[in-house]
Amino acid sequence: MDSGDGWKVADISLAEEGARRVDWARSRMPVLAKLRDEAIQTQPLAGMTVAGCLHVTKETAVLIETLKAAGAEVSWSGCNPLSTQDDVAAWLAQEGYSIYAWHGQSVEEFYWCIDRTIEANPTLTLDDGADLIVRIHGEMSDYAVGVIGGTEETTTGVHRLRAMGEAGQLRYPVIAVNDAVTKWDFDNVYGTGQSTIDGIVRATSVLIAGKTFVIAGYGHCGRGLAMRARGMGANVIITEIDPLPALRAVMDGFRVMRMDDAAKEGDIFCTATGMKDVIVGRHFSDMKDGAIVCNTGHYDCEINIEDLETQSTGVRTIRADNEEFTMKDGRQIFLLARGRLVNLAAAEGHPSEVMDMSFANQYLALCRLAAEGKDMAPVVHDITTEQDQQLAMKKLNTLGFEIDTLSEEQIAYHSDYTAGT
Repeated sequence: MDSGDGWKVADISLAEEGARRVDWARSRMPVLAKLRDEAIQTQPLAGMTVAGCLHVTKETAVLIETLKAAGAEVSWSGCNPLSTQDDVAAWLAQEGYSIYAWHGQSVEEFYWCIDRTIEANPTLTLDDGADLIVRIHGEMSDYAVGVIGGTEETTTGVHRLRAMGEAGQLRYPVIAVNDAVTKWDFDNVYGTGQSTIDGIVRATSVLIAGKTFVIAGYGHCGRGLAMRARGMGANVIITEIDPLPALRAVMDGFRVMRMDDAAKEGDIFCTATGMKDVIVGRHFSDMKDGAIVCNTGHYDCEINIEDLETQSTGVRTIRADNEEFTMKDGRQIFLLARGRLVNLAAAEGHPSEVMDMSFANQYLALCRLAAEGKDMAPVVHDITTEQDQQLAMKKLNTLGFEIDTLSEEQIAYHSDYTAGT
């Protein structure tokens, strides 16, 4: 472990490799590049200190340098013990950023890193899963007084923060970046779908075609994964608790059933729900010999690993991020990435192109909070429709696409309620 003034990472000598990764991501994030160029001139975050708790990946590094270019001081930690890319963390430390992150943290180390970022006295927070925000409302609450506002990146975190806001427990406004259309309809669907398959294949090298692939949850992430699994030839089963997404899955051509029934059929299982105990002991008891189990939801509680350990007689590591549990009846079940986010723990997370929009939303939300946060109510706020549309147009332009515009006559027709047959 290497450390210095304002940073602690696994191995600072990995910085050169990290620099190459960041260069790759930067070249594929044109929207954020345009915003960064503008920010150098306008300095919308001058005087702000941002405490960030988000997966330390090559794309996150591009976001961090954009915040710095906009005038902010930045202090950062990872939002998952297994998702930090150590070479990227090393590059950030070498470049003079305050960074506390390494792959393979204990729970105690994870929160120690978050606390170090909070000690930077943030005026803005950026979170993925709400651990930083909850921490700054609890054990580190003395630092909350200086915070103008915060942002939240993921579905699980937004759920936590909306509950805090409804209970009157939020001390500052939070913008739900996750709920932007240009985030969850793209990052969650296309990013999660592709990167989860990537993580599963890297950890197992199995053939997806012909497998029965069970996906728990048919929200944006589950839907994206189902699309990609079917595209690679899998027979996809969806499990759900909500009749609306369950019906949507049926209409999309997937089989829908209870996990109790799917457990008997699946070859690969992946949870994407944000709920605890989605796969538990009775499901492990019914799984086929050789079943593969993983999670792509934010926390590792979706798979009850304690139940799996109790039912097994031994465990060994087969390859990186792949553990073989031998059950009492001789069956073998394979757990990937210890139930953590398989797309980040066993692969590199979402492709840079889709994170371009998500992190552009993060940047713009922080700029809005810097300008207006003191006048905003301490609840969860949504991204504006105008911001969503502007970002979508920027992304289309960088991809080389154009769209039509309404004529004056069409605009008048659109609002003319007397027009009829």
